[in-house]
Amino acid sequence: MKRHLRLALALALAGMLCDIGAAAFAQEADAPPRLHWSFSGPFGLYDQAQLQRGFKVYQEVCSTCHGIKLLSFRNLAEPGGPDFSEAQAATIAASFQVTDGPNDQGKMFKRPGKISDYFPPPFPNEQSARAALGGKLPPDMSDLAKARSYEWGFPRFIFDAFTMYQEDGPDYIHAIVTGYEDAPAGFVLPPGGQYNKYFPGHGIGMPKPLSDGQVEYTDGTPATVDQYGRDVAAFLMWAAEPTLDARKRLGFQVMVFLIVFTGLLYFTKKRVWYAVLDDRDLEKPRAPTEYKS
Repeated sequence: MKRHLRLALALALAGMLCDIGAAAFAQEADAPPRLHWSFSGPFGLYDQAQLQRGFKVYQEVCSTCHGIKLLSFRNLAEPGGPDFSEAQAATIAASFQVTDGPNDQGKMFKRPGKISDYFPPPFPNEQSARAALGGKLPPDMSDLAKARSYEWGFPRFIFDAFTMYQEDGPDYIHAIVTGYEDAPAGFVLPPGGQYNKYFPGHGIGMPKPLSDGQVEYTDGTPATVDQYGRDVAAFLMWAAEPTLDARKRLGFQVMVFLIVFTGLLYFTKKRVWYAVLDDRDLEKPRAPTEYKS
């Protein structure tokens, strides 16, 4: 009886594991492909040339609908970012119109941006954005790369904990801008929707934003949709975490300090307590000595 019960439990467990594996495989089949990023891993850092290209894509394409309200123009010239000079950052700021005021007449007015300003939103408020885009509200991109992710399920998320993979957000952004396709037969799109194989539900309200050759690169990098997606995803990752380089350097320094400090504590303990330990050894009872006649 016990043998039959064990066999039934083993079969039930095997079936459950098969169901979990099949669900995970089906989920990963529609998941965004995982890419290699310069900032991945505990020692990864941003590629400054890629950040500059990504900002160019954002400025020429994405900024017409999406804002980055948590980022200021001075951040473009800070260490660990796109490595623009302060003069370049000021020139970029001046290309934007910022709402300021009130003036002496009590009215708000527009002026060229300054390096101390934050990036202005493309629309004055949510209602005007919906009115201009057919009822759709484009999300702010300040923390999009940290807010968006993908559920991999068991057991993939356990492996990610050990490999420290945290780049699901950039993977997701790249997949969305490159995932536009013709809808398969029988798939019903919502009014004004586009088919995207990586977007949840596959029906996305944003029209295809990029096409090959749309943004001109001056450093010889291929002007393809795939490259645009990689560059703008890296830029949005930096926009969401502009201090990543400094955080990783500080974390490495702290780990080295803790290792050295632990070694010093160990040898200090050995030095301070060695006399006490020797006294304990003297107090231990010794076995009686046997004498042979």
